[in-house]
Amino acid sequence: MNLYELTVQDTEKIALSDLLFSDENLAALTQIIKEHRYLEELKKYNLNVDNKILLHGHSGCGKTSTAKAIAAALNKNIVIINLSTLINARIGETSRNVKAIFDKASRENAVLFLDEFDQIGKSRDSDDKDVGEMRRLVNTIIQLIDYFPDNSLLICATNHYHTIDTALLRRFQIRLPFEMPDEDQLNTYYDTLLTTFPVHLQQITRKYNISYAETKDYIHTLMKKQIIEELENSNI
Repeated sequence: MNLYELTVQDTEKIALSDLLFSDENLAALTQIIKEHRYLEELKKYNLNVDNKILLHGHSGCGKTSTAKAIAAALNKNIVIINLSTLINARIGETSRNVKAIFDKASRENAVLFLDEFDQIGKSRDSDDKDVGEMRRLVNTIIQLIDYFPDNSLLICATNHYHTIDTALLRRFQIRLPFEMPDEDQLNTYYDTLLTTFPVHLQQITRKYNISYAETKDYIHTLMKKQIIEELENSNI
């Protein structure tokens, strides 16, 4: 299996300002970006930048978009890994594939984004059917993280924080929780998305207690329905 098959091809550009964050997360992400912009200056004082970040929390709340925004802000290539493809590889190949991916990101000074990190970072004390293989994989990942260069960034995301091996968790200098948006945050997101559509289509029933991704899907489904209805009526 080659590296092209293991990576997700995604050229979408997202700005940090396009996303909604808690004050704490925005401050932490802004600091990370600033550190990497001034990496060489900080090295003169023997100050290491934070380049290992874990984003955890509910699905659809912006973890993948955040990784893309960091890469865009630093003008870095982002290497997005399809971990389901990685894990489904023949037993014994997984560690080798993981190393090849880390090597690629290091060579390119890229942002390496591993989604669903719990799939390859499960606790070595878990009751996984192949405990020996999992232990070897986690040991490999720990070594790769420890030697990951400062001028690249490792960003991992998980919806299952508590299943990840504690030794792996300690490797991340920054761990940011991504919570479900509250009503005010969703209203802001609704307002932003709806402004791209005609005013007379914007008066929709708003759903709450859903993620940002679910909100976007909901709006797009409604808008497509309304636009098609208008087109069909105009042809009568």
